[in-house]
Amino acid sequence: MIKKLRRKVVLLTMTSLSVLLALVVTAMNVINYGFIVENADDVLTYVNQNDGRFPDKHKEKITPTDALVKPPVNKRINDETEYESRFFSVVLTEGGGVVLVDTGKIAAVNSDGAVAMAREALSGGRARGFSGIYRYAVMRCADGLVRVTFLDSRHGLENFRYFLNVSVGLTLTALAIALVVVFFLAGRFIRPIAESYEKQKRFITDAGHEIKTPLTVINANAELLECDFGENESIEDIKDQTKRLTALTEKLVYLARMEENDKSLPKETFSLTALAEEMTPAFAHLAQAQGKAFRADLRPEISFHGNEEMIGRLISLLLDNAVKYASPGGEITAALTKQGRHILFSVSNPTEGNVKKEDLGHLFERFYRADGSRNSETGGHGIGLSTAKAITEQHGGKIKADLTDGGLFTITVTLPG
Repeated sequence: MIKKLRRKVVLLTMTSLSVLLALVVTAMNVINYGFIVENADDVLTYVNQNDGRFPDKHKEKITPTDALVKPPVNKRINDETEYESRFFSVVLTEGGGVVLVDTGKIAAVNSDGAVAMAREALSGGRARGFSGIYRYAVMRCADGLVRVTFLDSRHGLENFRYFLNVSVGLTLTALAIALVVVFFLAGRFIRPIAESYEKQKRFITDAGHEIKTPLTVINANAELLECDFGENESIEDIKDQTKRLTALTEKLVYLARMEENDKSLPKETFSLTALAEEMTPAFAHLAQAQGKAFRADLRPEISFHGNEEMIGRLISLLLDNAVKYASPGGEITAALTKQGRHILFSVSNPTEGNVKKEDLGHLFERFYRADGSRNSETGGHGIGLSTAKAITEQHGGKIKADLTDGGLFTITVTLPG
């Protein structure tokens, strides 16, 4: 249990940290990409508005003082923008006819390539976009012509990819370091819980052994009193409650042992089908005696590697639970199947509303009793399903409870095949 709690602390912490870092890195890269695209679009808009070129007046030298007094309208367009930008433009008719091709500001694309790229961009129906490493903008002119301008954005895209790779790499490195730190710190975080849990288990075990002696004495004295005074209702009550308390003590001690998850538990391969077939007839007779039907659907030749005694106790607990709490006249069904690499053992019984869906998450807790069904009149103590869960988990399996709208209550144990 402590190891499982430690894993949960590490998993929860790392999941939260991973989500947070992923959001931060994603936001940073989205902003960076948006800046690159916006910068390219500003240059394309400026070039398109000036007939596919930088105006001559932009080449006029200005002094630093003039630049401070009269800042440019677009801060991304300055004296160096023309010399830093590699671009070309193509003017087409609406039908795709070529009117003008200007590739004077780029060396990597010839006229034929420029026309092909312009027609492809125009056929896409988008006003802006990317064609490889080129950002393009489509502007429709007043005379019915279309100007498509392309800007070489390779440097911006390379910077974006570099920043993306670095940020992702740093994030993964940070997560790896955080995993190591959290793994070691988690042990210190849960140490008080672990100590408290160990003390609780020791108390249950020690108290169980201490209680057995006085219970034995009380039961022996009750029998002596019965010999001296004959059968008496009070004496019978003492004996019944003593037996009940003895059984509860034994179950608590057994549950504490199961939750220790002892790795040295002796295990062997045995026939799970044969074990279930051996145990179901007794519960079938008990169910019939209470006016309840019993049906077993056990797939033949299913073997399992585990502790046969514990698995037998698990089957007994589930069948006993179903017989006790099944509705009068209802049918109890026990099924053993195999799905892929997993072995499934399930027990179903009608409940007549005694178990509600809000109870399902608590049924495997110690001493939990669903309203109207888990009462002392049935002879239960409220720890049978807790013990079943402990045995299942010790064998690497899972246990769950389901309730259909029709009131059919099912407990399913999934074991590794």
